[in-house]
Amino acid sequence: MGALAISAGGLAVFMTALFAVAMRTNNNGTADVGYGIAFIVVILATAVQRSAMTAAETLVVALPVIWGLRLAWRIGRKNLKKPEDFRYAAWRKDWGDSFAQRSFLQIYMLQGAIVFLIALPVTLMLIFPTAASLNAITIAGAILWLVGFYFQAVGDAQLDAFLSDKANHGRIMTCGLWRYSRHPNYFGESLMWWGIAIAAVPLSSVPLLGFVGPVLITFLLLKVSGVPLLEKRWAGRADWEDYKARTSVFIPLPPRDA
Repeated sequence: MGALAISAGGLAVFMTALFAVAMRTNNNGTADVGYGIAFIVVILATAVQRSAMTAAETLVVALPVIWGLRLAWRIGRKNLKKPEDFRYAAWRKDWGDSFAQRSFLQIYMLQGAIVFLIALPVTLMLIFPTAASLNAITIAGAILWLVGFYFQAVGDAQLDAFLSDKANHGRIMTCGLWRYSRHPNYFGESLMWWGIAIAAVPLSSVPLLGFVGPVLITFLLLKVSGVPLLEKRWAGRADWEDYKARTSVFIPLPPRDA
């Protein structure tokens, strides 16, 4: 378990550095930009403790690294020169004099703990490996990851293009992948982590414990920080309620009759 402790320590240092940047810039959006990179930090901090990795292990490690880089690049580009996100701005007001302390604990350290748990299918695979080579289950998990990557990357691109058109200001995105799911990008993110956990099954001696990761991220997206937080902003609008009645919340499905 010493390897996990070293990985957790590296992650804690990174999250503390993000917090320091946020305090200097007065913008906790740093946490959002650093979210994807945090996964890379904890996974690579674990990987460097190995003398060598097999081709199958390298494949599984590459999947979240690619995901994390794309996510950090997108959020960083999106947030560049923009004011602090409405969530953090509201907390800044509500928390008052305790804002710095609560930011450190409730944003950065909490996010670090969540990242650590979600990344378990990969870190546990690296710490408790088997002798398995590249196999059908790992390939199937990688294919599932690719499907999830498509839904997140394409969904994000469609949303960004929609929002960049001033004619769509105040309107709700209902076309492309968003015609079949109210949150295709979140669906894709969840699916990627299920793919990663499945890919790691033959390569880890504790594979079931790794499924903590996809279960947790799916729960957070559906019940905590993803879907509920975003949909609360639109609740009560007639066009939103119509879209909501016709469209699956998460898993892409054909639209229902209104």
